[in-house]
Amino acid sequence: MYGLVNKAVKELVIEKFGEESWETICAKANFDDGDFLSMSPYPDKLTFDLVASASEVLNVPVEDLLFAFGEYWILYTADQGYGNMLELAGDSFPKFLKNLNMLHQRVNSVMPDLKPPAFTVRNEKENYLELVYNSHRTGLIPMLMGLVSGLGKRFDLVVDCTQLSEEEGSHVFVVKW
Repeated sequence: MYGLVNKAVKELVIEKFGEESWETICAKANFDDGDFLSMSPYPDKLTFDLVASASEVLNVPVEDLLFAFGEYWILYTADQGYGNMLELAGDSFPKFLKNLNMLHQRVNSVMPDLKPPAFTVRNEKENYLELVYNSHRTGLIPMLMGLVSGLGKRFDLVVDCTQLSEEEGSHVFVVKW
């Protein structure tokens, strides 16, 4: 994952739990570089190690941390200079979800090692859709659900996202607002 993701994890932990907690998490994860370069790729293992260490140090389940991070990510990226790009992805919640792949393609132009998930919107109705999620990374379903929740907040909506099924490696979610 890119350093921008790890920086956001760091900022979330410091904001909610303090600098000392972050330093303890880094020590537990055997990360002693201090900070991350936003535009540099890092091994996925580092991110997963930081989250696992945060879970232990903070006594918060990994799933809860990933959900909180997903919500945080939406606001964090807007504050980190990606707000205009987010605005181009759509002026409504369902449009934004339909344009996630396009958004990732744009980001890929500045982060060539990006390996984003893929999304498909289907069965769209008023205040309802199904979101199909495909990723080569496992274990990030809670983060996706947090992202959807955070995106709802961006559009001043209360969103309910529940997993409907898993189909041949794809995860299908019902999203209501």
